[in-house]
Amino acid sequence: MIARTFRVTGMTCGHCERSVREEVGEVAGIRSVDVDARSGTLVVTSDVPVDDAVIVHDVGEAGYSAVRVA
Repeated sequence: MIARTFRVTGMTCGHCERSVREEVGEVAGIRSVDVDARSGTLVVTSDVPVDDAVIVHDVGEAGYSAVRVA
């Protein structure tokens, strides 16, 4: 499994977390999506390599911005 961490800006609540989780969770190959508005983190685990740009784009579709940090 491949795990990556992103810093997400603009999230403030559970609704924000849910929006990001739903958008990113639709990406093919994603196994799990953990979002924490308090710390501003998104941890994505996948079975196959997924382009970071796809994840960043989907976070943008949810109304937030993201950059990979690990």
